[in-house]
Amino acid sequence: MPLIRSSAFGAGFRRKRILKNVLVGALILGFLSLLPVFFLKIRGASRNESRELRDSFESGAFEAAYKQSSQMLIKKPLDFFLLTIHGFSAYQLAIAQTNTFDTLSFVDDCIWSLRKALLSRGNDGRVLYVLGKAYYYKGSGYSDLAVNYLEKARAALYRAADIPEYLGLAYAAMKDFRSSVEAFSLALVGDASPSDILLLAIAQSYLALDEIDQAKAYLIRCLEITKDSKTTAAARLVLGNTLAKTGDIQGAEKEYLMVIEESGDNAEARFQLGELYALAGDVTRARAEWRRAIRIDPAHGLARSRLN
Repeated sequence: MPLIRSSAFGAGFRRKRILKNVLVGALILGFLSLLPVFFLKIRGASRNESRELRDSFESGAFEAAYKQSSQMLIKKPLDFFLLTIHGFSAYQLAIAQTNTFDTLSFVDDCIWSLRKALLSRGNDGRVLYVLGKAYYYKGSGYSDLAVNYLEKARAALYRAADIPEYLGLAYAAMKDFRSSVEAFSLALVGDASPSDILLLAIAQSYLALDEIDQAKAYLIRCLEITKDSKTTAAARLVLGNTLAKTGDIQGAEKEYLMVIEESGDNAEARFQLGELYALAGDVTRARAEWRRAIRIDPAHGLARSRLN
């Protein structure tokens, strides 16, 4: 049987199909060759964004870092780096606020972000440290969580100079004054010039433990170095209470009157004066002081209860 020759049309069609296949193959190869470059560009953009975000935070542009990380978290909601930068920025913004509502709003955002970050790295000392401080600023009702995370930060060997001070304050808020004193003692180690606030806090913990001599020593030291009128008033009030506990009525009265002389009329000082006069049996004078306390601060519950 003779071979059937292909028509010119059939040969042309086959050539077109081969050419088409070659062109498609070339396009696919070309596209595949471009994929590494494409992904490198994406990764490069991601690295640039991360570097820009880190630079914003490290330069102190916390609001910019907060907003940028918030946008980036939409695409990467579990990214450890983004969560930590967002949480750290929220904390910095929280402590810069003057309005309590705004402070708590940023604190809550900080806690939300850092708790998520701990899901992937549960023993990161930096995250535990900031989270503990965030819970401290959330309020005394969260002091147990502040202690929990700050102690975990110490256990993770994260070293920050203010951890013992925050631990002391958090333990005091929990009424665990013995642990508070121990933590404050660590804060004093190597600190040749402790702050007036730290000295006052230590004194208050010692007073709660009825260790009067220790409390007096720290209060006197606080009054010697402080230049802040509010701290002075607070220290004198605590010193007055300390002296009253020991039966030194005249010494306590002197401290309360000095608060009023140095800082202006003070509801707590007036209330404590009333307590002293009542203890001495001078009820008329005591009630006069409690009435003064209520005029200064109508919400002073103890003064109002004494009058009732």
